Amino acid sequence: MSGILDLLNSDLGKTIISGVSNETRQPQNKTQDVLTMALPVLMAAMKRNASTPEGAQGLMGALSNKKHDGSILDNLGGLFGGGVNDNVKTDGDKILGHVLGNRRQGVEKIIGEKSGIDLASVGNILKVAAPILMGVLGKQSRQNNVSSPNDLGGLLGGLLGGNQAKEEQSFLEKILDADGDGSVIDDVAGMVLGGSKKKGGLGGLLGGLFGK
Repeated sequence: MSGILDLLNSDLGKTIISGVSNETRQPQNKTQDVLTMALPVLMAAMKRNASTPEGAQGLMGALSNKKHDGSILDNLGGLFGGGVNDNVKTDGDKILGHVLGNRRQGVEKIIGEKSGIDLASVGNILKVAAPILMGVLGKQSRQNNVSSPNDLGGLLGGLLGGNQAKEEQSFLEKILDADGDGSVIDDVAGMVLGGSKKKGGLGGLLGGLFGK
C-alpha cells in the first residue's frame, strides 16, 4: 500500500495540489509544502484518536459515510471546476475540528510559519484537503475490507509509511502537542534533518521541506 506522501507525488496528487492551489489562490509550491506537512500530521492525529475504542468507532463511522467513500477522487475536475462547493468546505472544517480538536490552531500556525503562508490561508487549504484525505481513507478502507479498530490502525499506519523511524514519529507527535507558539519549529527541523533520509520515506521528504 502506498503512503499518503506517495499520493502527493502521483498524477492524482498533482491534480489535487493544482486544484487546491487555484481554489485558495496560493502558489502551487507553497500549497504543496502545506499539504506535505499537514497530511501526515492529520493521519497521525487520526491514528492517535483511533487508538481508543470510541475514537476508532467514530472514525469508522465517518468512513462509512457516503461522503467519504472515495467518490470525491473520481471527479476532481468537477470538484475544482467551478469552485469547491461550500458543503465540501464545511465538511472539511468539521473533519479538522474533530481530528485535531483544540490542537488545530497550533498545528495550523506552525505549518503556516514554516511554509510562509498566513494562518487563514493554511486553514482554507486544509478545509479543502480534509474531505479529499477522508475520501482516500474511505476508498482504502473498502479496498482492504477494514472492519475492526485493529484493521483501521493498520491502514493508518500503512498510509503513514508503516515502518516509521522514531524521529518521524516524534516529529508528528511534537507538532500535534505544540501550543502554537512556533518554538517547536527549530527543534523539529533539527530532529528531522538529522533523522531518516531514506528515499521516499517520510523523514526524507519532511527533512527536505524543513531544510528550505
